[in-house]
Amino acid sequence: MNGSGNHRDKTATERYKALRQKGAVTDDERLLSRPTQPLVSPNQPVPRERIKEEEHAFERALNFDYTMTDPWRVFRIMSEFVNGFDVLAHIPPSIAIFGSARTKASDPSYAAATETARLLAQAGFGVITGGGPGIMEAANKGAQEGGNLSIGCNIELPFEQASNPYLDISLDFRYFFVRKTLFMKYSSAFIIFPGGFGTMDELFEALTLIQTKKVSNFPIILYGSEYWGGLMDWLRTTMLGVENISPKDLDLLLVSDDPAEICMLVCDAYQRNSQLEKVDSSRETSIR
Repeated sequence: MNGSGNHRDKTATERYKALRQKGAVTDDERLLSRPTQPLVSPNQPVPRERIKEEEHAFERALNFDYTMTDPWRVFRIMSEFVNGFDVLAHIPPSIAIFGSARTKASDPSYAAATETARLLAQAGFGVITGGGPGIMEAANKGAQEGGNLSIGCNIELPFEQASNPYLDISLDFRYFFVRKTLFMKYSSAFIIFPGGFGTMDELFEALTLIQTKKVSNFPIILYGSEYWGGLMDWLRTTMLGVENISPKDLDLLLVSDDPAEICMLVCDAYQRNSQLEKVDSSRETSIR
């Protein structure tokens, strides 16, 4: 070891420290001061150079926020956790329902999601979704029809995703990982309807956390054997075939085409977990 790496690190540290201290401007001063600008009469056209300068300054300010203030972003992340925990702390036992935002009301999956949520709500469960259109809207609608709490956790996207009109509680998130943590913490089961990348993300997030025992086991039910059949076949023949998963890992996934059966599976699993907690009060319940 010649120490050259450490020397480079120290040099970089000192260089960035010097940049931060250059001019000795305090955060208060940076926040409260605004540079003077040329006055332009409302009756005069704004010079083109001024327009370009303002556009550049605005873009530079946006880039500064996202490249120089990551430590402060921690507080924004923390605020999302705090607000989410505060709002959801007293909801009833709830089930997360996922699926495509692109599903139309005329699609059979939409009606099935509504019916599944309605049955779960009547059984005593609240329903949590991503709060948007499609399957999420169907599930929130079913929760209200079943007379129980309908919860939406919406995510900020480059293309705006409006909340659906069937929400009793609506939360907005900037960060996917914060939202996913709340789904995991406050859901007693995941029901996965046909969807795209986002739906797959939620599915495999849950499978990974259960497989690695980061959370206590809870049902993950795929609705639609035809839609999910190819995935299940690939898991069995390819992933299990090369032993990248074990046979018991496949048992973490259930498949059903019947909303009533899904409700029964969820209720049975919830009752079993409740009995286990009564028998062993020290049983690990993880973040949930």
